[in-house]
Amino acid sequence: MKKINCILLVDDNNADNVYHKIIITEADVCNYIRAVTNGREALDYIIKSGEPNQTESFPKPDIIYLDINMPGMNGFEFLEEYKKLDEKLKSKVLIIMLTTSLNPDDRERALTFKEVTEFQNKPITVEILHETIKKYFYPEYAAVM
Repeated sequence: MKKINCILLVDDNNADNVYHKIIITEADVCNYIRAVTNGREALDYIIKSGEPNQTESFPKPDIIYLDINMPGMNGFEFLEEYKKLDEKLKSKVLIIMLTTSLNPDDRERALTFKEVTEFQNKPITVEILHETIKKYFYPEYAAVM
């Protein structure tokens, strides 16, 4: 399967970020994995990814795994600000909200944002990652599996 370019992890829990980096590396689905610890850092990253000569340091994410509960700027606050960004920065980016929350209101609220593609529970697994990549980036592979 072809690789996507970049996955951006947005989570204040460093243990989750380390674990998810291991899983993404094991799945071998992308060229770059980047991690930030809150919504503000994620917005700054996305803006920098659109600047000339930043493709190595700030590769444009294909998938953003966004945690809901973070200090400073949480996932929902990030989405409110993300909606205001230039369309070129947002084009073809999947946002998948991640949570450990069992609150069904979080899922409902997340899916009210057109920018949110899916809502998944932590942790990411190799299998879920492969399915997500096939479904959204290489649907021709989905029929084979």
